[in-house]
Amino acid sequence: MKKRIVIVGGVAAGMSCATRLRRLNEHMEIVVLDKGEYVSFANCGMPYYVGQEIKDRNDLLVNTPEGLKKRYNLDVRTKSDVTSFDGQKKVVYYTRDGKQESLPYDALVLAPGAKPFAPNIPGKDRDYVFTLRSINDMDAIVAYIQKHQVKQATVIGAGFIGMEMAENLAHLGIGVRVVEFADHILPSIDKEMAVFLEEEVEEHGIDLYLQTTVVEIGENYVKTADDELLETDFVLLSTGVRADSEPFQTSGIKTNQRGSILVDEHFETNIKDVYAVGDAIAVKQRQTGELVSITLASPANRQGRLLADILSGIPRKNNGSLGTGIVRIFEQAFASTGLSEATLLALKKEYAAVHVPGKNHTGYFPGSKPIFLKLLFHPKTGEIYGAQAIGEDGVDKRIDVIATAINGKLSVYDLVELELTYAPPFGSAKDLVNMAGYVALNIMDGLSQNIQWHELKTYQEKGALVLDVRNEHELHGGKIHGSIHIPLDELREKLDEIPKGEIIIVSCQSGLRSYMAERILKQNGYDVRNLDGAFDLFSKVLPEDIDSWS
Repeated sequence: MKKRIVIVGGVAAGMSCATRLRRLNEHMEIVVLDKGEYVSFANCGMPYYVGQEIKDRNDLLVNTPEGLKKRYNLDVRTKSDVTSFDGQKKVVYYTRDGKQESLPYDALVLAPGAKPFAPNIPGKDRDYVFTLRSINDMDAIVAYIQKHQVKQATVIGAGFIGMEMAENLAHLGIGVRVVEFADHILPSIDKEMAVFLEEEVEEHGIDLYLQTTVVEIGENYVKTADDELLETDFVLLSTGVRADSEPFQTSGIKTNQRGSILVDEHFETNIKDVYAVGDAIAVKQRQTGELVSITLASPANRQGRLLADILSGIPRKNNGSLGTGIVRIFEQAFASTGLSEATLLALKKEYAAVHVPGKNHTGYFPGSKPIFLKLLFHPKTGEIYGAQAIGEDGVDKRIDVIATAINGKLSVYDLVELELTYAPPFGSAKDLVNMAGYVALNIMDGLSQNIQWHELKTYQEKGALVLDVRNEHELHGGKIHGSIHIPLDELREKLDEIPKGEIIIVSCQSGLRSYMAERILKQNGYDVRNLDGAFDLFSKVLPEDIDSWS
C-alpha cells in the first residue's frame, strides 16, 4: 500500500517539500491542499508587478496544478480550505466547492504560510484598503489603481513589503506617504542604518510619518493619533504577518503566543506524524536558540527540502536560521544577517560595533559605488553576531560572505584572512569585509577604543573634547557641536593646543583619518576615543547637533 503524504500549503515551503519528496520517492502518493487559486507562485515579486517593473503576470506563476501533475505526479488541489485534522485517526478535513471532504494520511505536513496582520483600525474594511499576500491581492490592487486612477496612496507600515510597495507605487507616478509607528523605517534594522534609506526615500518624493499611529480610515482620508487628516484614495495595510495556524490550533497543535507552530529538530509538532515548515512555524534563531518569526522565502524553501529528506529517511536536522535578508529601495539596497544591535541590547549581550565605509570595487575604476557596513561582534572572543550594509551595488556579496562566516562559526580573526576575488572591476585588494575585520581587530587588540553616535552627547556632558581632524574645506558641511578643528596633517605640530587630563574624541569624515589621529594622540599620552562612523554617520542621525562652520 502506498504511503500518503498530505501537504497543506502549496507555495514556498510546501511545494519545495512536495517536489523533493517526489524526486526521492517515485511511488509515494503526495497530495497538496491549498485554499488559494494559485500554487507555486513568486510572492516576493508581486510589488514589482504592481509597479510594472515585472511586465508579464505569468512570470510570477512558477507552475500550475496541471504542470505539477505532469512533471512531478503531484495531486494538487486548489481552493481546498483545510478546516481541521484528527491526529488520532490521521485524517485531514477540508472544504472544496462548498463540500466537506476528508483525506486520510500517513504523514501530514503543515505549510500554510502567514497571513497579513491588520490592526483594529476603524474603516479598514473600506474598498480602497488592501493587503498584499497573494496573487488575488495583487490583481485586486492593480485593478483598483487602474480603474480609479489613484493619485495619492498611504502605506501603513514601513517593513520590507511596505517599503517595496511604496517604491513601486511611486514608480507609477502616484503620490506616496508612509506611516510608521516606530521611529525609523524597516524597524527590524538599527536606527542609524535606516537613516540612509530614509534619505533615499524622501529624495524620491515619498513623505514619511514616523512615530505616527493611524486611528481611523475615512471616506478619503486617514486620521492619525495627532488628529491630522491625510487625504488619500488608496491604502495599503502592511503592518506585519502572523502564522496562518488557526485551524490547526483547534486540532491540538501547540503554538507560541503569536500563533507560530512549535516544532522539534525534525520539524515534527507535538502530534505524532504531523510536521510543519515555512512562515507558520517558530524558527530557532541559530545564534541564540530563541524562537522567533522569520518569514523569508529562502528559509522556507530550505525547510521544505529538509523535511522531505527527513520523511524519506535521510538524517537531517532543523538547525534554525540567521534571518539573512535584503531589500532594494530605489537606487539603494539594504541587507542584513544575524543579530541587530537592538536585539543584542535586549538580550543584554556584551558586544562591540564598527561602521566601515568602502566601495563595491576599487575606487579608481570607473563606476565605483559607496557601501556602508556595520559589523557586530564580541569584543573579547571575536564571535561575529551580525552585520548590516547599505549601498547601490555589492551589498549582497558582503552580507552573504558574513552570513557564511557566521554559519561556519568563523570569527573576526578569520574575516581579515578571507581571500575574496579581486580585480579592479569587481572588488578591492582589501575588501570591505576584510577592512571590517581589521577595524574590529584593532578594538580587540586595544589599539583603538571607539564610541557610538548615541554615546557622544553623554561624553561631552562629562567634559570630553571633540577633535575634528578633517581638512578645512570639508567643514563647510558643518561640524559637531562643541568640536575644535586641527587637520590630521598638522596634528603632530599642534599637540600643545590639545589639553591633557580629559578624554579626547576624534572624528573625521568617514572614520579612516580619525584612527590615525587616535594612534598619534595615544602614543603622546592622551586618553582618546574614536567616534565610530565619524561625521558622515553622526550628521545623518543627529543633524540637530551639527553647527555651521564660520
